[in-house]
Amino acid sequence: MTALAIAYGDVAAAHERIRGAAHRTPVLTSSTADALAGAQLFFKCENFQRMGAFKFRGAYNAISQFTPEQRAGGVITFSSGNHAQAIALSAKLLGVKAVIVMPQDAPAIKVEATRGYGGEVIFYDRYTEDREALGRRLAEERGLTLIPPYDHPHVMAGQGTAAKELFEDAGPLDMLFVCLGGGGLLSGCSVAAHELSPGCAIVGVEPEAGNDGQQSLQSGAIVHIDTPRTIADGAQTQHLGNHTFPVIQQLVREIVTVSDAELVETMKFFASRMKLVVEPTGCLAAAAVLNRKVDIAGKRVGVIVSGGNVDLLRFASLVSGGQS
Repeated sequence: MTALAIAYGDVAAAHERIRGAAHRTPVLTSSTADALAGAQLFFKCENFQRMGAFKFRGAYNAISQFTPEQRAGGVITFSSGNHAQAIALSAKLLGVKAVIVMPQDAPAIKVEATRGYGGEVIFYDRYTEDREALGRRLAEERGLTLIPPYDHPHVMAGQGTAAKELFEDAGPLDMLFVCLGGGGLLSGCSVAAHELSPGCAIVGVEPEAGNDGQQSLQSGAIVHIDTPRTIADGAQTQHLGNHTFPVIQQLVREIVTVSDAELVETMKFFASRMKLVVEPTGCLAAAAVLNRKVDIAGKRVGVIVSGGNVDLLRFASLVSGGQS
């Protein structure tokens, strides 16, 4: 096996590093969901994580490893929202200045939360501007340390702690479904699964409109796409990372897609049957399971519910059949 950007030891070390800062989120079950899926499901609810999503794990793990010089200089990232909030909150807790490059159309609730945590927000147009280039330029100009939303070993290791906790609480699993944008969560969780439940098949799930991960896995090389138009704003990435893709290539069995309509139906299910508010991106893995995109009959299946940061008016519009 080719050496990967992270190993299980990195995930275990990250878990110790974030202990006391990150919440150990609950693993919930639902007999109704089990009946729909024809399997025994275990939902790892990262919508209950600090700032409302799994991203806090990776952000805190990364910033907590800054040198004194990096802490003094500050941190910068680019994000549609959840990583933005995670960096802003983690930086605040660790006494570090944070600058966040966010798309102009980012959900208002995520922008407000990012600013509320003390982050300086700089907007860009996600359809015409290159956020990565803008982030690198600002980092150089201001002496900031860039922590990207997914393609960073410390971020990947931190995200993998979600799966580590899931296996510790639920025991060995036959399959694990993980939301996929840039691959930070999927790669980290895959490494944890490979160590803690070696027989567990890993499945990544992304929006139909943005299946660059699926294409990449099938072609054996990173595929770049235009910014996908989907309600899953946290998965509007254009490509997997140079660090995340090799992990996914080696450890993930397959990548499937779900439609925006299936995401909305899953949001409705979570709200009505499990009393959970889950954002569209956070529903990716669950939508694949509840719509049986893969044969899971009779299996013990883990599902990462990645976040719950959605504007309530938008949530109400989506679940009531309003325009997306």
